[in-house]
Amino acid sequence: MSAQPITHLSRGLILLLAMVSALGPVAMQILLPGVPIIKESFQVSTGVAQLTLSLSMAAIALATLAYGPLSDRYGRRPVLILGMSIAVVGSLLCVVAPTIELLIAGRFVQAAGGAVGMVVARAIVRDVYDARESASVIATLVMVMVVMPMLSPALGGELMVRYDWHSVFYLVAAISTVLVGMLWLQLPETLREPVPFSGVTDLVRTYHGLWQDRLFRGYSLCVAFVSVVFFAFISAAPEIMVSVLHRPATEYGYYFIIVPLGFMAGNYITRHYGRRLGIHRMIDYGSRLSILGITLALLLQALGFTHPAALFLPVALAILGNGITLPNAQAGALNAAPKMAGSASGLTGFMQMAFSAVAAQGVALIFNGTVYPMLLLMLGAALVSLLSFRMLVAED
Repeated sequence: MSAQPITHLSRGLILLLAMVSALGPVAMQILLPGVPIIKESFQVSTGVAQLTLSLSMAAIALATLAYGPLSDRYGRRPVLILGMSIAVVGSLLCVVAPTIELLIAGRFVQAAGGAVGMVVARAIVRDVYDARESASVIATLVMVMVVMPMLSPALGGELMVRYDWHSVFYLVAAISTVLVGMLWLQLPETLREPVPFSGVTDLVRTYHGLWQDRLFRGYSLCVAFVSVVFFAFISAAPEIMVSVLHRPATEYGYYFIIVPLGFMAGNYITRHYGRRLGIHRMIDYGSRLSILGITLALLLQALGFTHPAALFLPVALAILGNGITLPNAQAGALNAAPKMAGSASGLTGFMQMAFSAVAAQGVALIFNGTVYPMLLLMLGAALVSLLSFRMLVAED
């Protein structure tokens, strides 16, 4: 396989890739307001119901390991279409699931399929653009990939109020089907030269080689812990809204809209100033803003401010910092191994989701009826992200 060199992606293709990138996270988070409903519907504990989220994240993490090398070997287009088709099957399994075990299994399949966009879309961008240009385009992908899932809990809540929890899976199945058709009709192949891949041994060897690269390790750890900041918040915030702030669950989706506005602002800064300031300065500035926002949230809580705005506004500032850091760190990770962009994207995505899955389940375990465990976990992750960058990358 050797694709004709492509030097530019149209706005339509970038938007399509952004939507495909967003599908996995959207499908995962649209069910967030429904976790208590599922708990009651199947008469299970909160921990079991939470598996519909945390195991979805684990599925995304595991699937990203496979999609990267497969797309390096067989091409971006067929692997992307295959993954999206699996997402359709998983969504339909959720619709017909009669037990919580089968619902969790359906969610696992759905998430494993939807994960393909997170890996292959970024590899396509790296196939076409150089490091600085790819950071700007990846910022668009990341903005849609994060903002759409941030808005999806509000949509999911409305669907479940008007219909029931099955409705969200009908919607995801329909969107996945449309995206498969659009990919089939519009997506060109961008992989220029395939990378040999003969099985698990090659996979392990490839990922081991990537991990030995200090720059890749620094960028990917930065990405992973930035993601922990976000997922720790979305995992705990619905419960905090109800049991700590004493607000109805439906308010969560509306206050939550403040958070994607912060991320969109961060991505705007990356798209318009990233080329001039460079990847390293953008990561450093974004990390500092994230730490500032979380620290401000902790301070307001310590001073006794319990209105939801006192939590969501400073967290939105932290997520603004994430919106600056994340696309630049992802572009840096891909640029560390441009000839294996699929594998680099896959390993970065695995770390991103594996760490986040642990954080999502962990924040539920350490919840003590206050906001402090969540905020302290977020602050720790933001600090580790910055330290990883400073120690492994910035000194280069």
